[in-house]
Order: sequence, then C-alpha cells, then structure tokens
Amino acid sequence: MDMKVEDVMNDEVIVMQENEQVSHARNLMLKHGLSRVVVLDSEGKPVGIVTEKDLSRKMKGNGPDWKRRPIDKILIGRTMSENLITTNPENDIRNVVELMLKNRISSIPVVDDDGLAGIITKTDLLNFYNTKYPGRWKVSDLMSKDVITVNENHSIAHVIGVMEENQISKIVVIRDNQPVGIITPENISFASVEDPEMGVAVEKIYFIRNSNGKDKKNFRLISMFTAGDIMKNDLTTIGQEEDAAKAGELMIKERLSVLSVVNDGEIVGIITKTDLIRGIQ
Repeated sequence: MDMKVEDVMNDEVIVMQENEQVSHARNLMLKHGLSRVVVLDSEGKPVGIVTEKDLSRKMKGNGPDWKRRPIDKILIGRTMSENLITTNPENDIRNVVELMLKNRISSIPVVDDDGLAGIITKTDLLNFYNTKYPGRWKVSDLMSKDVITVNENHSIAHVIGVMEENQISKIVVIRDNQPVGIITPENISFASVEDPEMGVAVEKIYFIRNSNGKDKKNFRLISMFTAGDIMKNDLTTIGQEEDAAKAGELMIKERLSVLSVVNDGEIVGIITKTDLIRGIQ
C-alpha cells in the first residue's frame, strides 16, 4: 500500500521565530490547542521544533544559570529541539513512521523546494491507520505491556524524573495498586522557576491542567503539588481483544494519546499513538 506524505500531512503549520520568547510558544499552544510549534530562522527556514515535552523539562531549577530566569523570558532557541528532522512531500508514509519511531519524535516538518510545506504528526498517521487498517491488529498485538506508574502522592518533580529516566511521555497514577489517573506533558508543561520576592531559584507551577481539563494559573511551590493534584482522573480504557483501530478511533474522538488496556477489569497494559502507528506496514 503506497501512500505519500503529501496525502496525509497537514499543510497548516503554527510557526514562530527563533528570537522570540518561550511565552509566545506557550500562548500559541494554548490559543490553537496544539502541543508543538515549528521554529523558523530569519530566512523562514525551519530550524527547530518546541513541544510541551520540551517545556516540561525546563521546570527543574537545577542546572545552568540561564534556567534560573523566568522560563517565559527564555528565547525559544534555547528550549527547542534542534538537529531538526524533516521529510519531503514525496516520501513514503512508512519511511516517516520509521523516522518517528527511531528518533522518538511525534511530528516531522515537511519541506519542499520552496521551504516549509506542512507537518505530519502521529495524529495524522493515526487517522491514516484508522482508515486503512481496520481489522488488521488486536489491541493486545500492539499494546505496551510494561506499565510505568507513580503513586498519587508522589511530587511532580518525581513524576518528571520517572518520565525522563524511562523516556516516556505518559505515566499511570495508582492508589493501592489500582489505576486512578494518568499524567501526560499537557498536565505539567507550563512553569516558572523564580521567586521574584525572595530572589532565589525555586520550582513553581505557572500553568497546570486540572482534572476537569481547564487551564489555571497557580503560584504554589512545585513541591506542594502531587501527581494526584494534576492527573487526569477519568481513565479511558479498552479491552485487549478489541480491534486496534477502535483504540485509534477512541483516541481521535476523545483527543487522547493513550488508553489503559484492561482484561476482566484489571489493567494489563497501555496503548498509545506510537504503538498504533507501529502497525502501519
């Protein structure tokens, strides 16, 4: 089944200049409901991409001196992912899937002779999977069986550390060994790392997304927040024997990137967009 990037990509891309601040990226994400912004140089050439995951990494106060400035005032060039991987409109979809999986990325800018032509994301590939591969795989064929968890009383700093250590972007929250919620980068991306009154570097949540999905400002110390404070409470589940395309349809409908997989009411794994696009062959 031959399918080109141009048949699947989105030709509307939200961009910003590399000399603009993180605050602009954050505002663009909130305004457009996106999780990434492509960064251009002065000539309009894509040179980087910034995601909610990139912003969440800047929440910690340890490290170089520049981290001790308010995150909103940092130039996006110091936060974005560089060494940008791109593709062209004529490339085969399966090559893009391989690029994403190999490099652990969720989007690839599409560039032609005239410059930036579009972007292709895991969501675009998920739509493609749902259309072309119904009945091909069961959820159990593609799901991840090793579920990394945190306790609802763990601090957000601990949550971020577990995510980074295991190179994952979603984590299940448990209570008494039962899953009660899930945390993704959308919950914790927007932060400030200075205390203007005391003049010392401390970790502080600037924006969080609470359990009802609404963004709100909050200036409590990060150490006062726990996984239970910011997790998404309503876990969406799917049976392990269901068609994997049904999982994809649920993700698109509910705007989710992960589902908990259950068997007889017990969690046996998770299935993500990444797991599903592995089924594109």
